[in-house]
Amino acid sequence: MAAFDPHYNYFEFRHFVMRKARHTLDESGRRFVQGVVETSRKRVGSIKKDSVVWRAQLGVVWESRLYPTVISLDPNYVSETVEVEMPAPLDPTRMVPLRDRAGEGRVNPKGIPCLYFSTDRDTAMAEVHPWIGSYVSVAQFIILRDLKVVDCSAEGGPRTRSFLKKEPEPGKGEEGAWRDINWAFSEPVTRSDDVAEYAPTQVLAEAFRNAGYDGVAYGSKLGTGKTIAIFDLDAAELASCEGHQVESIKVGFSSATDMHFSEKYLDPDGEFIGPARRILDALP
Repeated sequence: MAAFDPHYNYFEFRHFVMRKARHTLDESGRRFVQGVVETSRKRVGSIKKDSVVWRAQLGVVWESRLYPTVISLDPNYVSETVEVEMPAPLDPTRMVPLRDRAGEGRVNPKGIPCLYFSTDRDTAMAEVHPWIGSYVSVAQFIILRDLKVVDCSAEGGPRTRSFLKKEPEPGKGEEGAWRDINWAFSEPVTRSDDVAEYAPTQVLAEAFRNAGYDGVAYGSKLGTGKTIAIFDLDAAELASCEGHQVESIKVGFSSATDMHFSEKYLDPDGEFIGPARRILDALP
């Protein structure tokens, strides 16, 4: 069985695939992928036939509907119908990917579509990056056969700091690698991303597919559920679809860098003295 090299980790694999080559890995990269595939056997998840999963798309369609309206009650009851534009969910054909084209994704390369689902409705809607006031169509899908997936979220927890070259604790290299992999798959997708950002997870997903898995499951940074990417477009069918309007979005922040100071606000010993008065304090 391939073992994880404590001196080679996901971030080095990621760097090689993004900046050097992705179709022909070096020896360290091949050993890393082999180790991931072999240890994936401990992280097999099953999705049973008839399970319900969720998929969302931005947008709705607008339909004209006729409604009766009262014009007058005196001296005689008078009414007429008025035409009103009302939102309706997207057509079922819009809720599944096209078979002959696809944009880049964490699991699929450009041109090779797969089905991205969430385990709950709210996570599915959050994953399409809606904004306040926007409309989202969300559909329930039924799984048509038993599926075997790699559950990358099995380790859970935040990514490691292995890119700092810190030696992992004995026996923790595998666990840390899988935390990093889950983090990489669950990193939110944005259309402005350099497509090379997707390449490392695409390489791993292809290795899982070649190993006989039906898909990949991983955590979501945007919701409480999991994301499930299924390779076979015929593995699920749409059961229902509805439209929602976004009322609120909660955003949290964590420190990602060291604080940089303007020399103007440092004392002679290099200590931060801060502005004399904060701008918010000056507001009425």
